[in-house]
Amino acid sequence: MQRIVIGIAGGTASGKTTVAEKLYKAFSNDAVILSHDYYYKQHDDLTLEERTKLNYDHPDSLDTAMLVEHIRELKAGNSIMHPTYDFANHSRNTEFRKTDSARIIIIEGILIFTDKELCDLCDIKLFVDADADVRFIRRLTRDVKERGRNMDSVINQYLGTVKPMHEQFVEPSKAKADLIIPQGGHNDIAISMIIDGIKKKLI
Repeated sequence: MQRIVIGIAGGTASGKTTVAEKLYKAFSNDAVILSHDYYYKQHDDLTLEERTKLNYDHPDSLDTAMLVEHIRELKAGNSIMHPTYDFANHSRNTEFRKTDSARIIIIEGILIFTDKELCDLCDIKLFVDADADVRFIRRLTRDVKERGRNMDSVINQYLGTVKPMHEQFVEPSKAKADLIIPQGGHNDIAISMIIDGIKKKLI
């Protein structure tokens, strides 16, 4: 069975998850989604206060080698057990979740195109683009409402690591994309064209 790996990168809160979910729905049971965020490294040796000060927007903060291995397993038709992450406590959960293989394997994350091995595994590379101010507002709203963060910590993290790491790593990785999707995850015309292109590849 032919399997296609689709990588979706872009800045924080650019709409990567929205694009991934729209592609997933388009292919129903023939798709799975893996987020790079699942693979943040564990820091059991640090206190919560120490963990809040870590740079989570640098490529070294993620266990990308594990994600690469999991993608290879899925491409081979095997199931995987992937980690899960607690964003409020900046800690990996003890729970691992099973994901079965599918014809469409979607990977999303801000840094997936910064790793050559991971980038090379992607058959289709998409970069979701959105205005920086819009992304910051979305991130602030999301982290406070959904991830139990306080506003000051989100702002400090954004200015301290998110913005500079975006400029150093994420924005330059746009050059590796096959297609750039402007207007975030609400560009239905672009997404429809991508879905049609994927369907043709699967014939």
